[in-house]
Amino acid sequence: MSEGKDMSFWGHIGELRGHLIRSIIAIIIAAVAIGFNINWIMDHIFFGPTRNDFPTFELVNHFSRMVLGENSIHLPKDFPVRASKLYQQFNVMMAVSIFGGIVAAFPYLVWELWRFISPALHPKERKNSIFIINSVWILFMTGVLCGYFLILPFAVNFGVIFKISDIIIPLYDLSDYTTLFLQVVLGMGVIFLFPILIYFLTTIGILTPMFMRTYRRHAIVLIMVVAAIITPADVLSMMMAAFPLLLLYEFSILMCSYTYKKVQKAAGNLPAVQK
Repeated sequence: MSEGKDMSFWGHIGELRGHLIRSIIAIIIAAVAIGFNINWIMDHIFFGPTRNDFPTFELVNHFSRMVLGENSIHLPKDFPVRASKLYQQFNVMMAVSIFGGIVAAFPYLVWELWRFISPALHPKERKNSIFIINSVWILFMTGVLCGYFLILPFAVNFGVIFKISDIIIPLYDLSDYTTLFLQVVLGMGVIFLFPILIYFLTTIGILTPMFMRTYRRHAIVLIMVVAAIITPADVLSMMMAAFPLLLLYEFSILMCSYTYKKVQKAAGNLPAVQK
């Protein structure tokens, strides 16, 4: 630990390079594994939200049959996807493999980050940092799952059932669906890291729970804007995205309050220690 603390600037750069190289290798290995199984992944995971037997649709239809006596979601048997460009399928395969590799390797990436910063921490700080590091990948994965199972299916359902004329034959573009998929799933994964940002801002004294409670209404408006950005234009998808974000904001207030009390307590005990 002392060697890590006394390391020169270039020594830290060399250490960081090693962590980055291992992280990139982990992403490549995960991306290659996904690439070798791309057919199964595309059929069962990537296009899963376009089928009636998707778990979210089955759950909604189960409760719909209990209340209304019939299914409320009826997707077409076939989801016609068009690849209009020569290398479009290859580009989509690469995008799915790379982004899928990042998601699959994300816990390892966070662990490499912790390995880099942990030697510079005190034992108590290192103990607390383990909780934060684990929270990072847990929150990210929770956001990814929330986007995949909660938001994306309803966005697809709205896009499929919305019609302005029976003459128009639906034919969906592969790149458009890929953009929607990555935008919703990865967007929710990143947004779910919001409590971690709140923790650090509170720790360094920039943010307080009083501030977050005072500007709650402004935060709600901002959440609605963010939900509208990461989802299509329909109101249902936006509300499905906004609901977990609102819960996340309330959770962040609790985290901010807990962290703020710890910071204030440590600051209050500091003069006594100095005496």
